Amino acid sequence: MTFVSEFEPQELWRHFDHILTIPRGSKNEDRMRRYVIKVAEKRGLQYKEDEAGNVVVYKPGQNGGEQAATTILQAHLDMVNEKNSDVDHDFDKDPIVPQQDGEFLKARGTTLGSDNGIGVAAMLALLESDTVAHGPLELLFTIDEETGLTGATRLADGMLHGRQLLNLDSEEEGILTIGCAGGADSKLTLGLKTEPVRGKALQVSMSGLKGGHSGVDIHLQRGNAVQLLARALFAASLKTPIRLAAFQGGNLHNAIPRESSATLVVADAGQLDAVRGELEHELKNIQSEFHAADPGLQFSLAGTETPERAWSEDTTRRVLSLVTALPHGVLAMSQDIEGLVETSTNLAAVRRSNGRLDVLMSSRSSVASALAALRRRIRAAALLAGAQVEEGDGYPGWEPDVDSHLLEVVKRLHKEVLGFEPEVSAVHAGLECGIIGEKYPGMDMISFGPTIQYPHSPDERVKIDTVANFYRLLSATLEALGRE
Repeated sequence: MTFVSEFEPQELWRHFDHILTIPRGSKNEDRMRRYVIKVAEKRGLQYKEDEAGNVVVYKPGQNGGEQAATTILQAHLDMVNEKNSDVDHDFDKDPIVPQQDGEFLKARGTTLGSDNGIGVAAMLALLESDTVAHGPLELLFTIDEETGLTGATRLADGMLHGRQLLNLDSEEEGILTIGCAGGADSKLTLGLKTEPVRGKALQVSMSGLKGGHSGVDIHLQRGNAVQLLARALFAASLKTPIRLAAFQGGNLHNAIPRESSATLVVADAGQLDAVRGELEHELKNIQSEFHAADPGLQFSLAGTETPERAWSEDTTRRVLSLVTALPHGVLAMSQDIEGLVETSTNLAAVRRSNGRLDVLMSSRSSVASALAALRRRIRAAALLAGAQVEEGDGYPGWEPDVDSHLLEVVKRLHKEVLGFEPEVSAVHAGLECGIIGEKYPGMDMISFGPTIQYPHSPDERVKIDTVANFYRLLSATLEALGRE
């Protein structure tokens, strides 16, 4: 155990400290699931697992809440595995190394996993508690939230019986979330024709961008390493013919790309100098434009060994045209909720696989028709470049209910317990509430949590004192519901 276990409330932080030692990237939650079950069995509590790997632990009411209505608590077990390129870390076996940075807790060069590890730790603390008064609880731990909410999508029928749900996956103290955007991915595939090549080669890379969550942070107008590198390469290609031999960047559909790289080939040394000059000019322009949002943006250009084969001129033109033309960022703001992003898209990743280039787009909107129109726009750009398109089914949004009983209860308690009125809002990120609400019609839902900044990036950090406030509010909410 580390210093993290000494934070208050210790019953929560002790679990989070242990969670830091458990590999739990999306689709690799088995050890985390076993830890939840071990805690439940130690307390003699019943639980169910479904085929997807979701777990529900059932805890009877206590301390006067035995006859109250059932309340569902929900958080997801997986985390986003992201690290800086200069950090040696194996997410399949190495523990997350915590660091205190003033009033925040972060990790050493990797994501921390406070999203949604703090929510999971809070549920485990309540699972063990003998002192918090509450009605019957159903503690739902879902899997694979970060790569498309597939755990919630595959949640088996009959796992839940309650009709009021507290989602613990929000990331800003003082905000009660009552709605979220829907979303869907588009995968574009472009065949790569290669040819023998001779000439001079150049390796170009971009790094140091902040990245972040493609829903929570998209409005901050940070740079997208994939799109910006494509911009520079396309600009250079308009002056001097180039042939790409490699182009890659980004990783996860819900993380804004922080790093990218490419290998290009030109016919001779004179052309190489010209291309280098054009790239340096455009890359410096990019640094200037993004100096406020991404002050750490860096690029490098270095000569490299010429590969035996490179992409044809036509393939290079199609790739650069496609990636440059694809949209990224905020496309529309809500006209109903001030400051809320309505529609956005994330040019999430470009990678080579089996003789083709795969481009991943992740789009979000709180308006279903706007999301559909955006996906058609992406398809149109792909078709113009001669790429094939695969579109996932996506996930539904969560429509706000301003007359929610849970909202009334938590708003009142927020003022009483924390001393200030909360803001009520919706979030542009996807939450599992939309899916669960569709599976269980009539579910009354609300989401809240501590302050977590820069999730899905190695800059992720959680404000330590807000975790204690979050747990106090959660406990008080359960006690109030247990008295109804």
